[in-house]
Amino acid sequence: MHKTKQPLHVWFWAAYLVTTQTPGMSALQFQRQLGISRYETAYQLFQKLRAGMVRPDKDRIGDEFSVEVDEAFVGGRTKGKGRGNTDAPLVIAAVEVRTRVHPKKGRLSFYAGRLRLRHIVSRERLECEDFVKDSILPGSTVRTDGHNGYDRLARMGYVHDSLVLGGDPELTDQHLPMVHIVFSNLKTWLRGTHHGVSAQHLQAYLNEYVFRFNRRFYPMTSFASVLGIGSVRVGPTYEGLYGGEYIHPNPERPRRLRVSKVSDATRRRMSLQARRDQ
Repeated sequence: MHKTKQPLHVWFWAAYLVTTQTPGMSALQFQRQLGISRYETAYQLFQKLRAGMVRPDKDRIGDEFSVEVDEAFVGGRTKGKGRGNTDAPLVIAAVEVRTRVHPKKGRLSFYAGRLRLRHIVSRERLECEDFVKDSILPGSTVRTDGHNGYDRLARMGYVHDSLVLGGDPELTDQHLPMVHIVFSNLKTWLRGTHHGVSAQHLQAYLNEYVFRFNRRFYPMTSFASVLGIGSVRVGPTYEGLYGGEYIHPNPERPRRLRVSKVSDATRRRMSLQARRDQ
C-alpha cells in the first residue's frame, strides 16, 4: 500500500474478491465494479496483492504423498513456425496425489493436494531439477514422464517413478492424471478470466492460481492469508512493475527489486502492455 491514493476499503474489496471468487477476477472487472477511474490503478493494485500470495517460508510438498511433475506450454502454437515451434511460455508443475474415503459410499478416491507452479525458460535438466529441489521434499515419490531432465532425481534423494508416455493419452491419464487436469484448468482460467497474460508477468498469475488452488476447500481463509502475507512482503513499485525490473516471487526463490526512472514514452508503452494483460 506504499504511496497508495486508494481508500482502505478499496484494498479490502480487492483482497476479498480476488481470493474468494472461484474463477478469480481480472483488473478490468474490478475497475468497472468499483468505479476506479484508471485501469492501470486497478492493475497495479492486483499485482501488489499477488506479491502477497507467496509465503516467504513456503514449505515443500510431498513426503507421504506422491507428487506428479510435468511441463506444458501455456498458450497456442505460433502461426507459421511449424508444429514443433512455439513462443508460448513454458510452465512446470508439481501436484500432490492424495486419497480419501467417501463418507457415505466408503470408496477410496484420489484428489489433488498441494500445488506448485513455476514459469521456466526451457526443459533443460537444471531447470527441472531446481524446481523439484525447491518444491518437493527429498524422499518423496516423484512421478514424471520419460524426459531426461528428470533422470537424476533418484541420485538427488527422490523415489523416481518415470514412464515414457510417447504421446499416448491413455498412458498419460493413468500415470499423470492430476497434473494434466491442473494444466487444463490453468489454461482455461488464463484464457477465460484474464484473456491471456504476457510472459513477463505470468509468474504473478501462477502464484495467484496456486494460492487459491491450495485453499479451495477453505475460501474464507484465503482473505485472511493474503492480508497476513502481504503485511510482510514488499509489493512492486510502478517503475519496477512496468519497467520490467521487478521479479515476481517464485516458489522458494527470493524476490529481487531494482527501481529505475521511467520516461513518458515508456509509461505509455507500459500502459498499453497493462491493458493487454487484463
